[in-house]
Amino acid sequence: MYQLHYYPANANAAPHMLLEEIGVPYDLVLVDRAKNAQKSREYLKINPNGRIPTLVDGQLIMSEAAAIVLHLVDQHADAGLAPQIGTPERAKFYQWLTFLTNSLQEELMTWQYPDRLAGKDASAVDVVKRGAEVRASRFLDIIEDHLKANGPLFLGKRLSAVDFYLVMLSRWARPMAQPPRSRPNISKLLDRVTALHSVRRAYEQEGITDEIC
Repeated sequence: MYQLHYYPANANAAPHMLLEEIGVPYDLVLVDRAKNAQKSREYLKINPNGRIPTLVDGQLIMSEAAAIVLHLVDQHADAGLAPQIGTPERAKFYQWLTFLTNSLQEELMTWQYPDRLAGKDASAVDVVKRGAEVRASRFLDIIEDHLKANGPLFLGKRLSAVDFYLVMLSRWARPMAQPPRSRPNISKLLDRVTALHSVRRAYEQEGITDEIC
């Protein structure tokens, strides 16, 4: 049985939604960030980076949300949440998942935690935050253009793990001046994916009862 170490609405959300969509048994283990539990000696034994999430799969212990997503879609290929390995569609799947985690997610993290780069200088914090929001907005525009031309989902009509990953990031980006839902094609994707029982169950289990994204 899988064991997913999580904190509500953190980067565990995408793997959590996938576990629900795949329909396999798993346990949730709360890592209480409010008490800095991700830096505790116990947690650091399984994730030396002190970050959330961590997936335990028997003797295998994994961190990094995108890597966990790839592991799950490979372990459960019959769920159809990623194209067949070696196909052009699989290459595009890799491209978009990497784009989301390396580009959009990175800027959203900088936007949410600008002090990590700017330190305690208030003016520098503001500059870093505004710059990150501008870049994140541009990345959302790229996604919007792609969905307009190739949608309604990242891989056309086929639901994939990439769509779940965007749901997770879109929740983080809700406070932006131009949030993801301000773009019509992203909004359509979000409506479609958040209507799934698997997505609603995952967020409810994490104690999230307001609008998902």
